[in-house]
Amino acid sequence: MANVVVKLKIMPDSPETDLGKIADEVKALIEANGDHFHSKEEQPIAFGLSAILIVFLADEKKGDTEPLEKKIAEIDHVQSVEVIDVRRAFG
Repeated sequence: MANVVVKLKIMPDSPETDLGKIADEVKALIEANGDHFHSKEEQPIAFGLSAILIVFLADEKKGDTEPLEKKIAEIDHVQSVEVIDVRRAFG
C-alpha cells in the first residue's frame, strides 16, 4: 500500500487562541498515531481569526482519519477539525 497526504483545517474558538500551542499538540497526536507530520500554515479567515492548516503523511491501510480528528477536536480551544484534502503520495 501507499502513503496518503492528508490536509486538515483546524478552527480555534477565538482570535486570541494560541495557534502555535494547538499546532504543537496536533503534531504530537499525529506522531503518536504513527503518522509523519509534514507542515503547518496559518490561514486568515476574518476579523483576526485564523485557521491552522496541517499536512501529514499517513499509511493508506489505516483508511480513516476520524479517530485522529476526534482526538484533535478534544484539544482545548479547538472549535472544529475538517479534512480538506486527501491524496495518494507518489515518489
